[in-house]
Amino acid sequence: MAAFAHSAPCWVDVQLSDLEAGKRFYGGLFGWSFRADDGMPFADALSEGRLVAGLAAKKDGRLPTAWGVSFATDDVRATVAAIREHGGQVITDPVRAGRAAVTAQAADPGGAVFGLWQPVDRAGFEKQNEPGSFCWTEVYTRQPERVDPFYEQVFGFRSTDPDDPNDPGDPGGADDPGDPGGADDPDGAGGAGEGVPGRSATRVGFRLWSPRGTEPGPDTAVGGRSVITDALPAVMPSHFLTYFAVGDCDAAAELAVRLGGRISAEPFDIPYGRMAVLHDDQGAVFAVLQPGRSLR
Repeated sequence: MAAFAHSAPCWVDVQLSDLEAGKRFYGGLFGWSFRADDGMPFADALSEGRLVAGLAAKKDGRLPTAWGVSFATDDVRATVAAIREHGGQVITDPVRAGRAAVTAQAADPGGAVFGLWQPVDRAGFEKQNEPGSFCWTEVYTRQPERVDPFYEQVFGFRSTDPDDPNDPGDPGGADDPGDPGGADDPDGAGGAGEGVPGRSATRVGFRLWSPRGTEPGPDTAVGGRSVITDALPAVMPSHFLTYFAVGDCDAAAELAVRLGGRISAEPFDIPYGRMAVLHDDQGAVFAVLQPGRSLR
C-alpha cells in the first residue's frame, strides 16, 4: 500500500441521487469500471483496474450532489483537533469506513467542505495524473485572509503566490472563461456551485499548496487556492473543484453532453494544457484537464 504524504489529496468521491445512472455516465465518460457489493449504496470506480474514485448514493435527498476531495492525514483525530483550534468546523467526527480508512468531514473558515483520510487498508486512489484519474484540486473562497493560515496550520502546506496569474502551477490560469457553474443549477446540484472565474473576473490571488517537507512551488504543488471575486454570483459559496485528466478535452466535453451532462465552461487553453468545467447528468460539477506537459 503506497502511502500518500500528509496533506496530499488522496481520495475523491461523488454523492449522487441515482448511483446506477452515475455509473453509466462516468463509465461512458472516463471508461471506468465499478466494483460494489450487492445492495450496497456505493461503488469503487476503477480505471485500468486501479482505484480512482468512489460513487455513493445520497442518504438524504437534501444533501448536495457534488464531488468531494479528501486529504491524507497521519492522525485524523489530531487533524480534527487542529481544525477546531484554527477556526474550522468539524461536520463528521472520525469514523471507520470499513477496512479502507478512518475518515472525517470538515469545513474551512470560509465554509468549503473537505474530507480527511487516515488509511487502514487503502492508501487512497491508485492512479492519478493519468487519463481517467484525479489530477488537481483547488478551493475557491471569498475569505483568503482566514483560509490561508488555516490550511497552513492544519495541513502544514507551504504556500507559493505565483507572480504571474498564468504561472504553470495554476491549472485555472487568469483567463478562465464561461459560466461559473452552479448558479443556474436547477436543483442546486453541484452543491457548492463549483466553477471557474469568467474572463470578466480575472483570477487574482491564486496560491499554490505544497506538502510540508518539500520546496514550495509548481513542481511540488498538490492543490491551490483561488479567490471568488465580486464579479461572480453572490450565491456562490466557498467550494473545492476536482479535476480529472483526459486525453482530449474537447472530445470529453462533447461526450459528457451526449451522456446527458452539460458544459459550464467551454474548453479553453491554459499553461498546463486545455481544460473545461462540466456538470454530470445529475448536476455534480467537475473539471477535465488535457495536460499539455507533465503535471509534476
